[in-house]
Amino acid sequence: MAEKNITVIPARKRVGSTAAKEKVKKLRVAAYCRVSTETEEQNSSYEVQVAHYTEFIKKNAEWEFAGIFADDGISGTNTKKREEFNRMIDGCMEGNIDLVITKSISRFARNTLDCLKYIRQLKDKNISVFFEKENINTMDAKGEVLLTIMASLAQQESQSLSQNVKLGLQYRYQQGKVQVNHNRFMGYTKDDEGNLIIVPEEAEIIKRIYREYLEGKSLAGIGRDLEKDDILTAAGKPRWRPETIKKILMNEKYIGDALLQKTFTVDFLTKKRVKNEGHVPQYYVENSHEAIIPKELFLQAQEELHRRNNIYTGADKNKRLYSSKYALSTITFCGDCGDIYRRVYWNIRGRKEFVWRCVTRIEQGPETCKNRTVKEGDLYDAVMTAINKLLAGGDNMMRTLEENIHAIIGDTTEYRISEINTLLEEKQKEIISLANNGKDFEFLSEEVDKLREERQRLLVEDASLSGENERINELIGFICRNKYRTLLYDDTLVRKLIQNVTVYEDHFVISFKSGIEIEV
Repeated sequence: MAEKNITVIPARKRVGSTAAKEKVKKLRVAAYCRVSTETEEQNSSYEVQVAHYTEFIKKNAEWEFAGIFADDGISGTNTKKREEFNRMIDGCMEGNIDLVITKSISRFARNTLDCLKYIRQLKDKNISVFFEKENINTMDAKGEVLLTIMASLAQQESQSLSQNVKLGLQYRYQQGKVQVNHNRFMGYTKDDEGNLIIVPEEAEIIKRIYREYLEGKSLAGIGRDLEKDDILTAAGKPRWRPETIKKILMNEKYIGDALLQKTFTVDFLTKKRVKNEGHVPQYYVENSHEAIIPKELFLQAQEELHRRNNIYTGADKNKRLYSSKYALSTITFCGDCGDIYRRVYWNIRGRKEFVWRCVTRIEQGPETCKNRTVKEGDLYDAVMTAINKLLAGGDNMMRTLEENIHAIIGDTTEYRISEINTLLEEKQKEIISLANNGKDFEFLSEEVDKLREERQRLLVEDASLSGENERINELIGFICRNKYRTLLYDDTLVRKLIQNVTVYEDHFVISFKSGIEIEV
């Protein structure tokens, strides 16, 4: 048997996606540059990097220039929004680049997972990345060990930067400085100093939304009418979603206040934000800017939102959906079981007509509720009879209404609200003092929460009284304008005047928003 003869063939150091397939005279080299902000100084750095790498690649005789990929003013914590970076990776995957040069790991990625993911992806294609500052070539044996350490440090740097940004925001919040994306916030814009100022034509849309909601229109109904009038949303879209209307009705900025830190970032890498439900402190700034909506009207809207979301009727307290299709929907109640009356199409023995029936009776049968079915014409007549009785009362009715106003004015909550505001101010000073001295202030949180809850309850109560006062004055004005007139049924009029209608076996009770009740 012949003796084995072994010849060693020396390895040829070679990188590049095509190196294993064919002999390539030059490496196709690309550079990646990134600056993280859009300041003038960083823009200069960006231009210097591009010029440096263009010259650096072209002067190397063994390299072929494969382009400069540069992202300007984009964060490095993830690669989703870095268009040039992603274009460069695509070029590598397509076999057009053999080597990537970049200034440092922190310029390439501040996220360890992203950094290693792309480097391994490129290594699979036999493409190396050279980090100039750290002098690391990813194709070296020690490259990935060093890279993991350096990438972790870069991630820590990004986390530290994120924490600094958070502290800066926290300071701004403590100073009561309001940050709003006014480009997508209807009703306001910013002046040269960054303060919120009212846009009059947009403010009229906000006022219209509040007015129509309190007059009984549904969120969807308000949206449809805005669309009919070709009014665009704050984002410039023609479609008004109910959620958009609801957010406007719940946004405290329309009364000149601002709740800061409604959301917070849970992951500095993904930039994911979630609703702040007590996870981090919030700051409520009163009178931070000019109001569009009076506070009383805003609180009435909150009360109405709560009422519509909590319509529980009938003996079993079933939840009913609010409907504004007809003025008497969800405000007409059964005097027997307490459930709402619903408008239905009746066809008995060829007789077709609209009637109103108790929902419990419709759903569970006459054995559960024996109250009557009401013809729509009879219900409308009863409502208008009550309104016309009110008009016929003339001066006597107005005297009664004026007495009601005096009773409301006498029952004020202003003193207690003022007292709570003083207490909250004292507690706030105490919290700031403790925080500045690095001491725990959690023990004050429960006390502050209770005071705020009481103040909110009193404010809602005060708004209800103010709203009732306003409704009485509206009714007085209505009587003055329409004395001795016999009015015909009108949905808009009913929405303005009627609080609810209760149907009994032999009569109706019509309750007005002013507090007056008339039996028909």
